[in-house]
Amino acid sequence: MINNLQISGVHSQLTDNARSYVKRKIGGLEKYIPRAARESTFVDVKLKEGKSKDKKTFECEVIMKMPKSTLTAHRKSTGLLAAIDEVEDNLKNQLKRYKDLHSSARFDRRVISRLKRSVSSEGVM
Repeated sequence: MINNLQISGVHSQLTDNARSYVKRKIGGLEKYIPRAARESTFVDVKLKEGKSKDKKTFECEVIMKMPKSTLTAHRKSTGLLAAIDEVEDNLKNQLKRYKDLHSSARFDRRVISRLKRSVSSEGVM
């Protein structure tokens, strides 16, 4: 779970159920964050409730501050949990791209050197 997770409700009171759902969904994104960046990652979740004509709408906005960039996701939906799920999917994709860009190339070098060794040893026989 992400240690620095701040959850706030705008124009509404958050229930314990909503808080635990956000902690489980957004906090579970830690596995997509590179290990070196996990301690310094700060996440701010804002849940807003509004009205459009006759329906209630819910907005979920997440700002994730990481060492080399800031990731943001914002979604509106008719249900609070649906908005949280959509934001989670969006952030998951952004974090995968972040990890590809900022993760260590050491692992890639090891895999490539093993492949080169196995190909060269097969060619000798």
